Amino acid sequence: MNFPLNWRVLSLSLLLVGGTALAADGTPKAAATAHSASMQQRPGHAAIASANFLATNAGLEVLAKGGNAFDAAIAVASTLSVVEPESSGIGGGFMAVLHRAKDGHDVFIDAREAAPAAVNRKDYINPDGSPNRDAALKGPLSAGIPGEPAGLVLIAKRYGRLPLQQSLAPAIRIARDGFQPDARLRGSIAAEQKTLERWPASVAKYLPNGKPPAEGVIWRDPDQARTWELIAAHGDDGFYHGETAQKLVAAVRAAGGNWTLADLASYQAKERTPITVNYHGYRIVTAPPPSSGGVAIAEILNILSGIDLTKMDQAQRVHYIVEAMRRAFRDHNDYLGDPDFVKMPLDMLLSPFYADGLRQGILPDKATPSSMLPRAEAPEPGMHTTHFSIIDADGNMAAVTSTVNYTMGSTFVAEGTGVLLNDEMDDFALVPNKPNVYGLLGSAANAPEPGKRMLSSMSPSIVIGADRTAVIGSPGGSTIITQVLEGILHFIDGESAQQIAAHKRFHHQYLPDEVMVEDGTFDPATSEALTKMGYTLKQRESWGFMNVVTWDRKTNKLDAASDPRRPSGLGKVQ
Repeated sequence: MNFPLNWRVLSLSLLLVGGTALAADGTPKAAATAHSASMQQRPGHAAIASANFLATNAGLEVLAKGGNAFDAAIAVASTLSVVEPESSGIGGGFMAVLHRAKDGHDVFIDAREAAPAAVNRKDYINPDGSPNRDAALKGPLSAGIPGEPAGLVLIAKRYGRLPLQQSLAPAIRIARDGFQPDARLRGSIAAEQKTLERWPASVAKYLPNGKPPAEGVIWRDPDQARTWELIAAHGDDGFYHGETAQKLVAAVRAAGGNWTLADLASYQAKERTPITVNYHGYRIVTAPPPSSGGVAIAEILNILSGIDLTKMDQAQRVHYIVEAMRRAFRDHNDYLGDPDFVKMPLDMLLSPFYADGLRQGILPDKATPSSMLPRAEAPEPGMHTTHFSIIDADGNMAAVTSTVNYTMGSTFVAEGTGVLLNDEMDDFALVPNKPNVYGLLGSAANAPEPGKRMLSSMSPSIVIGADRTAVIGSPGGSTIITQVLEGILHFIDGESAQQIAAHKRFHHQYLPDEVMVEDGTFDPATSEALTKMGYTLKQRESWGFMNVVTWDRKTNKLDAASDPRRPSGLGKVQ
């Protein structure tokens, strides 16, 4: 693998987010374009698209040391934990679809968080029976047992080429030596300041001198550096046993949580078989439960496979896609959960014959009302997750979606560890058929139980055609599923990475019965036609931050693109 020594790195800061999409040769195809960048691929080179240029650089650094896409994924994920803690990190979890080129092996890595053994639904329910959102979203009771450290160790052991110490070295160095927080991180800290102030260790880490870090300051995280150093030296034992585990449990229990050392010691990241679906000559490899995303995407594509969308005008195309979304999200709510705890009718849900029946129920000129469950109002879907995509010189691929759930997770930092805990307990159906923070409903299949993993919308995916391949994913709460679906459809339509990431988006999740629409998605005639069909269109301002890598295997050209929705504030060529 021969990389130029004088790489140039194009870093994109897209509204409150520093994003990067680049290939290892570092030469932008359109350097003047502030919102996205594509890189000309040469034989023997690689591409990474992530939400922060420091994380992308970390991945490239590891590739230059002889690592593969999986080593680079470890570097990117651990660095994002340091520089983008509002979205993901060491105290959260991830889901990944990996493709190993040498033997065509596809695998799903489940590093989703898990409920502690002492979980009690009563802790998350108000006296009137409604969900207690504060308990579910803030403080140690909201946190599941983290999965990211175990997942990265598993990837290093089974798929990486380098020692774990080398892959974690960039994150450790950045945490120890410091970096300049970007506008999005500073804004997230400011938005969550009142909650952060509840916890002394959170104040010490995120509110130096009682305020969020100022623009241009160097911010260091020595406690997190120490925790990553222990993981680098001892693998799983560096987090789930010994010094770190004792500090985590002591901090959580002192603040009213219920973790035990046994909870940490029993956690394991898992390899699962991905979901695969064929659609118009492309094979889509995507996430199985405890992700709901892959099942929903496969079900939607199976419904649409019997329809020629290319012969329809925009209103008709959107109509059929929305109706397929509606039906898939209904099944999402009813059936899906942790496969180690719940028997799910996946054979039925993934069957083309089941999709045929669902397709027959779609009227050609009229919306189908979502009336089977009580109406639920969904808040803004948010951007509290991150995704990155990697293709290396050998054709190995990694689609990784990582999260701490809501902005800044639980806002609770475990003293002495630098670990900001997730608030994933809200992703359980804490009260059946009552919406979570993303407006998603759930049944007993997703009820909390000791050791159980909460359902997720994360949908990391790889799309493989005869001549073209894409690695794709996005944050965005419940809209992750539909954003990735729409990205897959655009890729199959022949669009570039930049076009896919830039496309305007729409979303339907069964309840509430409305089509969430990004401003400018539909022209007036299309909006009017959809309204006449019976759709309620509701504008949404908050969408995901998609990161896409595409590979034209005929020309051996790689393109990488980050979402252009946020204006460039720190973009520069180095």
